[in-house]
Amino acid sequence: MSIPKPLVQLNQLFIVITVLIALLAAKWLLLLPFLVGVVTLVTKRNPVIMSGKKLLKKPASSYQMEDRDQQLFNQWIATVCMGVAFLSFLTGYTLVGYVFSIMVILAAGVALMGYCIGCTIRYRYMMWKYKRKKHAA
Repeated sequence: MSIPKPLVQLNQLFIVITVLIALLAAKWLLLLPFLVGVVTLVTKRNPVIMSGKKLLKKPASSYQMEDRDQQLFNQWIATVCMGVAFLSFLTGYTLVGYVFSIMVILAAGVALMGYCIGCTIRYRYMMWKYKRKKHAA
């Protein structure tokens, strides 16, 4: 199953904007993209993407598609990083909170420009598993 690229980009933009606002205004706002991420990972349905479907001007199938499994992998990374950031701010580890928040902003921002860091990580992981399995046989 695939997801239209504009909806993936909408989710990336949502992450960039909410994390940036959280860093500039109120750290508790990190809970918003974190909770969207948790809901997405539990239900396999992203509320931002589901809401964005109404904004598509053409049928979903007419857009360039993105791999659903890859997007879920990316969502895992972003959600874990936002969770670590929020807990770090909450417990007084401000530097760690900023580092993880900025990593999320950079990854989602770079993805909006066309390079998917999560895709590279997943690809390398899959190749490592394949090579390991091949040598074990």
